[in-house]
Amino acid sequence: MNSEVTLYGHVDVSADYQTNGLKNAVGATGNNGWLGDVSSNLSFFGVRGSRQLSDDLKAVFQFETEVMYAATPGTSDQAPDATAQKSGLGSRNSYVGLQSAKLGAIKLGKTDTPYKSSTGRMDPFSNSVADYNSIMGNTGGDARAEFDLRTPHSIWYESPKWGSWSFSGLVSPGQNRSTDGLQYALGEPDCTGGNSVGPQNPASGCNDGSFGTAYSASVAYDMGPLYATAAYELHKSANRGGDDLTPGSVGIANEAAFKIGVQYTFAEATTLNFIWEKMKRNAITPLLDERSRNGTWLALTQKLTAYDDLNLAWAHAGKTPGNPNGAPPNMSGVDGSGQSVNNAANQYSLGYRHRFQDKKVSTYVVYTDLRNGEFAHYALGVGGHGIVTRNKDGDGATFSGYNAKAISVGLTYDF
Repeated sequence: MNSEVTLYGHVDVSADYQTNGLKNAVGATGNNGWLGDVSSNLSFFGVRGSRQLSDDLKAVFQFETEVMYAATPGTSDQAPDATAQKSGLGSRNSYVGLQSAKLGAIKLGKTDTPYKSSTGRMDPFSNSVADYNSIMGNTGGDARAEFDLRTPHSIWYESPKWGSWSFSGLVSPGQNRSTDGLQYALGEPDCTGGNSVGPQNPASGCNDGSFGTAYSASVAYDMGPLYATAAYELHKSANRGGDDLTPGSVGIANEAAFKIGVQYTFAEATTLNFIWEKMKRNAITPLLDERSRNGTWLALTQKLTAYDDLNLAWAHAGKTPGNPNGAPPNMSGVDGSGQSVNNAANQYSLGYRHRFQDKKVSTYVVYTDLRNGEFAHYALGVGGHGIVTRNKDGDGATFSGYNAKAISVGLTYDF
């Protein structure tokens, strides 16, 4: 039987100059304002292979790991999960499965959810300071996009191409002995969905979005210049007890997201991307709900030459019904917890990319401007950039309503 194994990888390192916008925030301490950094942005290497089992069946595997080109490997203050090893072996999409050209593939392991993958191609700023996960898929405006997940301990199906149509569906069992999701899932080093609380498995620590079983599905149409997709994801029993004003006022409830995306490439080599997203929590107390909102993404890529692209994008986060207990104060130090507040946000991005002759190496420059509403606290670089520009001052205090900006120059290498 025929078999093959392939080694592959991607390197993305940038030099950035970014500001958290907190220089004039009341009570902010430390080194705020503009700061330089060097960042490794979801650089990785992997091994994938297959073995032919019959005429239309083969076994497949993949093993992929993030590589820290700039920072020291290990846990990071830039990640919401303080215990997980970002550069640990198998930290990225890794699986084993069976694949048929006629019937599709069944795989087991960890992977980007169908919801996440369905619109990934629509973000020309992926993994940069202008990554769309600053807003898209990001319910609370933190350094964690809840609906842009790589789920561990998962099983999923990938359909073959039926004409121009395809489908993908995934389930990730909660595998949690606690009934409220306060503990880590069995075998995991952090709370489900990230945001861990320490090196051990505390009995009551995962109260900032940890959920049980996750379900994710997408359908796509891809023909000629048109790509269109619809996707849905459900997180069962998401624990938001940390947002409680009084015990049980937020508590545990399902959280879900739905989106549609359209990408069209015109004859003039102009690619237009549009996404509309709706995220919803079955809120107990609407005035404490910052998880239910709409989001919009509009991006344009204009090919200037065979090797040069100009990219423009706008992301919008709609206002939510409320603001949770303990939410960050605004720039004047005013507390908006438990109120209907202005927590909408807009992000504007501009970028240029040049690919060298074989297109395996590229260089880019990106500028982005994130304008938070008075009580919004969205961050730059969420979802892939090695350094996240977020709402913390030099001593860890958090704020809302700031204007974060960044400029980044980077180099990528694919093999």
